[in-house]
Amino acid sequence: MIETADTLGEEGARLANPSKKLRVAVFFGGQSGEHEVSKASASSVIATLDPNQYEVLPVYIEPDGQWRWLPSFRGGTFPDPRNESPVVLPADPSCGGLLVLKQKAPPERVPIDVAFPVLHGPRGEDGTIQGLFELAGVPYVGAGVLASAIGMDKAVMKALFQYRNLPNPPFTLVLRHEWQSDPNREQDRIEKALGYPVFVKPANLGSSVGISKAKEQADLKQALELAFQYDRRVVVEKGIDCRELECGVLGNDEPQVSGVAELVPHREFYDYEAKYTEGLTDIIIPAPIPAETSQTVRRLALEAFKAIAATGMARVDFFWEKGTGKIYLNEINTIPGFTATSIYPKLWEASGLSYPRLLDRLIDLALETRGQARAVKIG
Repeated sequence: MIETADTLGEEGARLANPSKKLRVAVFFGGQSGEHEVSKASASSVIATLDPNQYEVLPVYIEPDGQWRWLPSFRGGTFPDPRNESPVVLPADPSCGGLLVLKQKAPPERVPIDVAFPVLHGPRGEDGTIQGLFELAGVPYVGAGVLASAIGMDKAVMKALFQYRNLPNPPFTLVLRHEWQSDPNREQDRIEKALGYPVFVKPANLGSSVGISKAKEQADLKQALELAFQYDRRVVVEKGIDCRELECGVLGNDEPQVSGVAELVPHREFYDYEAKYTEGLTDIIIPAPIPAETSQTVRRLALEAFKAIAATGMARVDFFWEKGTGKIYLNEINTIPGFTATSIYPKLWEASGLSYPRLLDRLIDLALETRGQARAVKIG
């Protein structure tokens, strides 16, 4: 049985009590190439959170890093943030929430009970804002600082997976300054280690931003130059002729695993356009794969979740190699896409947990994690 707020005892009863609404601050936007994706995810989350249970505080982070409180935003049409007040979250638990900065007036204190980061990419999914929540003493949805940082950095993530004997495609790391100082040497190294085709990816980004497929030497140079626009560290991964599978994980100490989805892109690979253009990718749930393959994917998803010490949620992506039937672990995403039609919510809906109840569950898990943190002795 999937646990929801209805089955979580005292905390669940508190959430179900309309007279004691939780103040949930949804943080979105951010300073990464996934800014627009974050806005779309947050719009769905904000529109879906039950107003009988939650008072939602939308906090928009502009591309330049300015934070704005958008009190009237309830999903749908996005307001002009320039008309709204800037806010800050002090790294001081005694504040207990946001400070709304007013012109010619003292800051207004707005207490929050839970932070819900719906941020994708650097400075949102990589442990930075999670560290601020820790310093501010605010419970937050999703993975902690360490798991977020590992999950964001593809090179560190893959090295950890190798250490844990989890199968992932052969790869190498290329540094910008090494590429610029001797591109021929780096190109030879990549070709000898991996051959062609290869996928070239910024180490710290998601949503397939900056990713290219290189089939030959000329492609590789262009792909690296593109990826280096987004990160100084780039992962080059051996291309696998495969079918793409995804699986969701939900929980803290005893995480649960969803069924498996298959992605069938109508482009050469699952790039940004295929992900976010309607009709360019078929999402099949449950994936039409043998039961033993599904079991392997679900087991590896759980192992990957535990390997990075994740909590809350994650979507884990896989390659199922054609011909050999071998399963490769591609990567783990600690803040997956969160529109109502995104794969992570759809996986849980197919497993019996609706989108609204999934949000309830994630908030419950955030409060549970905070309670455990308070039980740990410091010093």
